[in-house]
Amino acid sequence: MPVVEIYTQPGCPYCVRAVDLLRSKGVEMKEINAPRGTAERQEAIERSGGAQTVPQIFIGDQALGGCTELMGLDRAGKLDNLLGIN
Repeated sequence: MPVVEIYTQPGCPYCVRAVDLLRSKGVEMKEINAPRGTAERQEAIERSGGAQTVPQIFIGDQALGGCTELMGLDRAGKLDNLLGIN
């Protein structure tokens, strides 16, 4: 399985939904606490190409986007393949 990293912040309902979806698929992930104004948030912005919101989700070096994009990939049946789930 590829490395999955997700930048989140406390109290973010979209972060909770994204983490819950990944956990429901049995995906091990590195959750990075990235509240506004932190070095971790700046890292997420740079890695994502400028996206300011959380969550920011990465599979390997590929930026997937946020919760909306993650859910869309799942609905389209493409997420499992990206995660290496067959």
